[in-house]
Amino acid sequence: MPTTPPYAAPRGCTSCDYFGLSRVFCHCRVNFVSNIFQAFLVFATIASANQWTSVSGMYCQDLSASVYRPHSVSITEFGAVGDGITVNTKAFQNAIFYLTSFANKGGAQLFVPAGRWLTGSFCLISHLTVSLDKDAVIIGSPDSSDWPIIDPLPSYGRGRELPGKRHQSLIFGSNLTDVIISGANGTIDGQGENWWNWFHSHTLNYTRPPLLEFMYSTRVVISNLTFKDSPFWNIHPVYCSQVLVQHVTILAPISSPNTDGIDPDSSTNVCIEDCYIRNGDDIVVIKSGWDEYGISFAHPSSNISIRNIIGQTRSSAGIALGSEMSGGISEIRAEGIHIINSVHGIRIKTAPGRGGYVKNVYIADVRMDNVSIAIRVTGNYGEHPDDNYDKYALPVISNITIKDVVGVNIGVAGMFQGIQGDSFSNICLSNVTLSAKSTSPWNCSLVEGYSDSVSPEICEQLRSNPGPGQVCYDGSNYLTPAAVQPHVPQKSGSNRLLSPFHRLASL
Repeated sequence: MPTTPPYAAPRGCTSCDYFGLSRVFCHCRVNFVSNIFQAFLVFATIASANQWTSVSGMYCQDLSASVYRPHSVSITEFGAVGDGITVNTKAFQNAIFYLTSFANKGGAQLFVPAGRWLTGSFCLISHLTVSLDKDAVIIGSPDSSDWPIIDPLPSYGRGRELPGKRHQSLIFGSNLTDVIISGANGTIDGQGENWWNWFHSHTLNYTRPPLLEFMYSTRVVISNLTFKDSPFWNIHPVYCSQVLVQHVTILAPISSPNTDGIDPDSSTNVCIEDCYIRNGDDIVVIKSGWDEYGISFAHPSSNISIRNIIGQTRSSAGIALGSEMSGGISEIRAEGIHIINSVHGIRIKTAPGRGGYVKNVYIADVRMDNVSIAIRVTGNYGEHPDDNYDKYALPVISNITIKDVVGVNIGVAGMFQGIQGDSFSNICLSNVTLSAKSTSPWNCSLVEGYSDSVSPEICEQLRSNPGPGQVCYDGSNYLTPAAVQPHVPQKSGSNRLLSPFHRLASL
C-alpha cells in the first residue's frame, strides 16, 4: 500500500477537501441493468456510415478508452471498502492525489473492483483512467453536505435552478487533459431520489449537481458505463474540447426532474455515439450559455456529432438544442436516432433575450414511436436568469435540415413558431413520413423554409419554392435545391463536418 503523504487538492480542483471528508452517512440502492444497451441498440446507421467514419475521425478517431497506463492502483489499497455502507470519499481523494506523481510518467489508472463504493464528491486529475469492474458501483451520498458548493458557471451567471452557487458533481474535473472514465458497464449511481424530493418541495438552497461534469478540459473519454439516478443532469462537459461519449447507458425514472442524459455545453469537437438513455428530461441536449451571461462569455458549441442513440423521455425531447444557447450552437450532425414513448422527438428551444444562434444543423435517419410532437422549433420558451437580460437580443435560427424521418403513433407532426421580427429561416424538411393523429398536424408561424416528400402535407410556409440564392444546409455545404436551379455549391465561412451530399430534391 502506498505511503500516505500530506494531501492537497490537485490543480484545478480547489473545492475538494483532500485532507478528508467525514460527513457521508447513507445506505445504497442499486438496480444494475447490464444488458439493456445491447438489447435495444438493434438498428444500424444506413447510407452515411462511411461518411460518419470520416466525421468522427476529424476529432475523435484518436480518442480511446483503452489507453495504456504504466501505473495502476486499486481503490482498496487506500482503505476503501465496497460494502455500500463504509464512506470512501477520503479513499478516492487520497488515491487520486497519490497518482498525481505519475502524470508525467505515462499517466495512471485507478481501478474500482466489484463492490458498492459509497462516496461523496471527488475530483479527477489529468492523464488518469478510472476503470470500473463490471460489478462495481460508485454510489453518491444522499447527504447534500457531501457534495461541495462551487461557483456558478460564468455563462449562466447563477445556478441553473436557483440564484447563487451550485453543488459540485459526484465526479468532477476542471482544467484537465487526457482523462478517461470507463468500465465493463460498471455503474455510477447518484441516488437522486432525495434530490428530486427536495426539488419538488422547494427546499434546495443551491442548484442540484450533475453526476459527472468536466470543465475547461480536453481529450475526455466516457465509455462503457451505466449512469443511474442522477440528482440533476447526468453527463455535462462544459467549456471542453475533444470529448467522446460512447457505449453509455443512462437510466432514471421518467418522472425524475431535469435528469438530462448528455449535455455538451459551450463545447467543441464532441462525439456521442451508441447510447441508450431513459430519463426525465432531454436525452441529448446541446447548450451554450444563458441570456446576457452566455452572450458575454461567448463560448459556442460546435462540431458535435451524435449517432446511434435510442431513448425515451416523457417530459422533453430526444435531440434538443437550447434553450440556453446564447453563446451560439452550430455545425451539428445527428443520425441514427430512435425515440420512443416521448413528448418531443426533435426540439429547438429559444426566446427573445437569448441572442446567439442555432445554425448549420443536420438531423437524419430518425425513427419515432409514440411521440406527442415529432418536431418542434419554438421561440417562446422563456425562463431567464434575472431581469437584466436584453429583450431585444433576438436569436438567429437558420439552416436547419431534417431528413429521412419515419414516425408512427405521432400526436402532432410539427410546430414551428418563430419570433416577431425574427423569422426562423432555411428550415428544410425532406423525406419525412409521420403517422399523425391530429387533424391539424402542422402549426407554423414566422418561419421560412422548404420541403420535399413530406407527409402529412406540411404548412404553407415550408412549401414555398426557394428563391435565387436561397439554400438548404446539407451537413457540410449549402447546396441549392436542384428542382429550382442548377446545383451550385455555395460556401460559407463556417467549419464543415462532412463533404457535400445530394441536392435537396434527391434527398
